[in-house]
Amino acid sequence: MTPSPMLLSPFQLGDLTLKNRVVMAPMTRARAGTDRIPNALMAEYYTQRSTAGLILIEATSISQQGLGWLNTPGIYTDAQTDGWKLVVETVQNQGTPLFLQLWHCGRSSHSSFQEGGQLPVAPSAIAIEGEEIHTPNGKQPHEVPRALETDEVPQVVEDYRKAAERAKQAGFAGVEIHAANGYLIDEFLQSKSNHRSDRYGGSIENRYQFLKEIVEAILTVYPSERVGVRLSPNGAYNSMGSPDYRETFLYVASQLNAYKLAYLHLLDGLAFGFHELGSPMTLPEFRQVFDQPLMGNCGYTQADAETAIANGSADLISFGRPFISNPDLVDRFKNGWELNPSSDMSQWYSFGAEGYIDFPAYSAA
Repeated sequence: MTPSPMLLSPFQLGDLTLKNRVVMAPMTRARAGTDRIPNALMAEYYTQRSTAGLILIEATSISQQGLGWLNTPGIYTDAQTDGWKLVVETVQNQGTPLFLQLWHCGRSSHSSFQEGGQLPVAPSAIAIEGEEIHTPNGKQPHEVPRALETDEVPQVVEDYRKAAERAKQAGFAGVEIHAANGYLIDEFLQSKSNHRSDRYGGSIENRYQFLKEIVEAILTVYPSERVGVRLSPNGAYNSMGSPDYRETFLYVASQLNAYKLAYLHLLDGLAFGFHELGSPMTLPEFRQVFDQPLMGNCGYTQADAETAIANGSADLISFGRPFISNPDLVDRFKNGWELNPSSDMSQWYSFGAEGYIDFPAYSAA
């Protein structure tokens, strides 16, 4: 008997049959070069990890305005779309569906990434506290962003829709809306970073409006069962964490439930940092307001994942860092094989093959 009968069992995700409930989490790996075009190296990386039931492709910028990391991929030009076609065609031959995570960095960007050296945009002119940002000109302090004007917001929503359209052209089975980790959508959702007085700010209902419009725009491209949303209710990354976090995220989840989405992807684990504004939010809390598939993430072990699925807290679990150094992670889970040692973080963003496609599959020798 497999050591994880629930985790390794098939799952019906809408009209997609997943071969197991192990999901590869979206992880920024910065291998798309300065032109941000997906390439053969990236295709090999994802193919190596195609034992996952579902692969969530790394955060991918919907526009130049959405950029905020070096060498990350985009989905806003024809060349980028063609590059993704190569990746999709290569990996789908392994029988693993791919969802593309759509990303706008918001205030977690810098003028050096922006057209004409403009300031990054955000819901409000509030800078990220603390650490510096890696830019094309080296490490720089975070800048105070420019608050989007009310009449500019629909264009950003349209950028999400166009990105979804390009993702569909490239052959992706679906898309995940990145509404977590202090990027633009999360900035709109949270009272800490959203001090607007228009229809996109103030009440929880208004702060949710931006995400609502994005979801509804993308649903004109993909059916609801091919669209997921990622939230980080416990997260402190990019200096997030709002006093009304519990009320906010339960409201957001309850509203998303009406769309019958593919899943809600929650960073419920605390390994990525916790804002410590109260008790951590848990998957069972979200079960009360969201009756579609729930995906847990962040710091799960194989045993933790099995327990969460067996007790009904989660339907799927996404794994991030274990997939970096264990391309055959599912086979290791299945056979009880030891995992490779955690990789050296200094190599994660080497921009080349090192620390990317050079981790060995299991060998008994």
